[in-house]
Amino acid sequence: MSENALRDFYVRYIEALNAHEFDRMNEFINDTTTLNGEPGTRDDVIAVLKGDAAAVPDFHWELKDLLFDGDRLAARLVNTGTPVKEWLGVAPTGASFEIEEYAIYQVRDGRFVHMTALHDADELLSQLTG
Repeated sequence: MSENALRDFYVRYIEALNAHEFDRMNEFINDTTTLNGEPGTRDDVIAVLKGDAAAVPDFHWELKDLLFDGDRLAARLVNTGTPVKEWLGVAPTGASFEIEEYAIYQVRDGRFVHMTALHDADELLSQLTG
């Protein structure tokens, strides 16, 4: 895919995430993939996303930067939300979070085959527990 095609692809992916249109993930994620270095399936990724959205209904990904290297892309995003159910072992307190996420992907045949996402877990928990 060209850089423009990859950019359009990723923007559509973020739009689907923000709309919680997880039934569209077959457009973006290969049947088998790796998630944070672990082998898995598209259904595994969808289960994680649905769990996050159930606990944090206003979960929002805001794309800040996007870089390309062949079939790989890297994104810097700002994630925000307010948990309404226990999430990451923390009971909801009404506290919101805003953290940076760094994500790296490899795209093959128009879908993600490798997905890695990094964020400061300690900062996230600190914001949730205040």
